Amino acid sequence: MADSTIFAVADSPFPSLEPVETVLASLNPSINMAADTSEDAIIEVAKGANALFVTYAQITAKVIDSLDGCGAIGRFGIGLDNIDLDAATAAGIPVVYAPQYCLDEVSDHTMALLLTAARKTALADKLVKKGRWEMPAVAPIMRFRGKTMGLVGFGNIAQLVAQKAQAFGINVISSDPFVKPEIAEAKGVELVDFDALLERSDYVSVHAPLTPATENMFSTEAFAKMKSSAFIVNTARGGLIDTAALVAALDAGEIAGAGLDVLPQEPPAEDDPILNRDNVVINPHTSFYSEDALLDLQTTVAGDVLTVLNGEQPKWPANPDVFK
Repeated sequence: MADSTIFAVADSPFPSLEPVETVLASLNPSINMAADTSEDAIIEVAKGANALFVTYAQITAKVIDSLDGCGAIGRFGIGLDNIDLDAATAAGIPVVYAPQYCLDEVSDHTMALLLTAARKTALADKLVKKGRWEMPAVAPIMRFRGKTMGLVGFGNIAQLVAQKAQAFGINVISSDPFVKPEIAEAKGVELVDFDALLERSDYVSVHAPLTPATENMFSTEAFAKMKSSAFIVNTARGGLIDTAALVAALDAGEIAGAGLDVLPQEPPAEDDPILNRDNVVINPHTSFYSEDALLDLQTTVAGDVLTVLNGEQPKWPANPDVFK
């Protein structure tokens, strides 16, 4: 290993990369940030780099094909839809990520959005600040105990949401074609198909990955199958919900409301009809955030990149076939 190990950073939302530098201290790291998130800027900063870190920027096949001597790509996050994994594997470059990151934060935030939307606390606060101290303006509000929550996807975050929802007396069902039945059974969750989940759920919480098969899975057809009193919460990926269809469903009274931490376009256009609605709570993609989580994220990913550069097997490989 050279006296100074070069690390390229495609983009970073962090106030500081000091935790990364601390983990990589044994390699005498030199960390260089891309000028912007364009392919050309990432290619430029990654020239000769020993590893590449990325958060939201697109690491395309073109970027990967340009990498020379890159030993690892570290993704600061859970999802991998911004990295061409096939291209990385073909190039022999391990990709590491943090699948255990922000599980508490996102599951907590899911429940916070549900509580805010269904108990209408944000609307009530808005009305009070306008001088309206009145209960009828936020009616109706229904009791949580005895209701049913449908989890679309039953990975690590959804499993924590199930536990937290059950503490409110909510029955939990889930639709996930990949989860083992014994895992759901152990959590006290009934597995059902997607249509049954839509029809039975008082609250739907989305925890699926964004793929070509799941994009806009919440469409006009899906909303038509939901209860008119149902709420939908999305802390996963904005592209899972067709927001035009959601707006139409809300206007038609096909569902009661929504809590959204993610949108297909972030930030949304100023005239996006999903905005400024009393029955929709929107947060600016903050469900992942806590100071604790950001520290965990940086140290986990940097630690696995360090492991790879030291010639060892990482804890969280996204493309394990590259090690065969």
